[in-house]
Amino acid sequence: MADVAQSLTSIAGLADQKQKTEQYKASLQNILSSGSSEGCKAFVDHMLSDDVPLVISRQLLQVFAQETAKLPADLHKPVATYALERIQPRVVSFEESVTIIRENLADVLEKEEQWTKAAQVLGGIDLDSGMRNVDPAYKLHKNIKIAMLYLEDDDSFNAESYIKKASSLIGSCKDEAMELQYKTCYARILDAKRRFLEAALRYYELSSIGNKTIDGRTIDQEELEMSLRQAITCTILAAAGPQRSRMLATLYKDERSERLTDLYPFLEKVYLERILRREEVEAFAKTLKEHQLAVTSDGSTVLDKAVTQHNLLSASKLYNNISIQELGTLLGIPPEKAESIAADMISEGRLTGLIDQVERLIRFDTKAEQLLQWDTQIQGICNKVNDIMDDMVKTGIKVP
Repeated sequence: MADVAQSLTSIAGLADQKQKTEQYKASLQNILSSGSSEGCKAFVDHMLSDDVPLVISRQLLQVFAQETAKLPADLHKPVATYALERIQPRVVSFEESVTIIRENLADVLEKEEQWTKAAQVLGGIDLDSGMRNVDPAYKLHKNIKIAMLYLEDDDSFNAESYIKKASSLIGSCKDEAMELQYKTCYARILDAKRRFLEAALRYYELSSIGNKTIDGRTIDQEELEMSLRQAITCTILAAAGPQRSRMLATLYKDERSERLTDLYPFLEKVYLERILRREEVEAFAKTLKEHQLAVTSDGSTVLDKAVTQHNLLSASKLYNNISIQELGTLLGIPPEKAESIAADMISEGRLTGLIDQVERLIRFDTKAEQLLQWDTQIQGICNKVNDIMDDMVKTGIKVP
């Protein structure tokens, strides 16, 4: 290291600026070729010293940032980390170099599956710098990239903060591949944060893209099927109510759902509002991800809560009224908990009925449900008519 420092000091004494720059570049190549971590650190220290004019150090550190990417990972990481620490106090003067170093270091960490560290390194890039003009497309790409890296470690909190930044930029995006990444990332964040109904809508939208070719890559059937599976799963896990019922109807009537032989029978029972048996629920639970099996504040899992609410709605179709004691037995939970869940669903408008606390009964109002079912049937007919008219237009038949 002493030899490197001495060599760099002698170069600094040259009067000719062009010759000085070329000598520095040659010295940098020698240091990189030797694979010396200490030599690379000495080069960074020298470039940041008062011996080197800013116009030269800025140019040389940019070359350094590009060339260190060619180093082996075990050498690249400590050198890049040291350079970032040393440059940080003067980062405004070396923003281009810092950006390159961070991007290259993040690539190495991503290959090693150190997702959060890679996201943190990329997050250090100043995308709102007043010293340079940052392209909105570049900002969008980096925010989505960081969000996706955090999601790999199931960190939906940090992922959401970056996808929100991307949301303000996506409107002007004309890159289909970027738009698809954004939609995929956003759906996964909603899923991870247990906003299942919103996630289901996003996943279903992704599953309906079709076999398009985007940015030279064809979206295959397997990816579309995976999105459809996620849409079904999230809908089943969503809180019971009219919105969930509409989404279930859409998925059940989608002919692609029938091809998912392991999932379709469960979807059918949920859609037809039949009471779900424990063994069926356990089989479905095996297909869920870790966050979808998380325990909530009341000690039950997300799936338990969804199944309990579903079975309560199913019971409302079978009974005009039922005692709270019998309802608890039917749902497999204590009567007090059954009463609490029913009260919440009634107050939120997701279940029509009333609780008679004197008689310890729950009375279900079927008239409103019949009207809702009638509305759903009319909506289904209207959708079918629209599909027929679309097909007529495609085949050249004039539509009055």
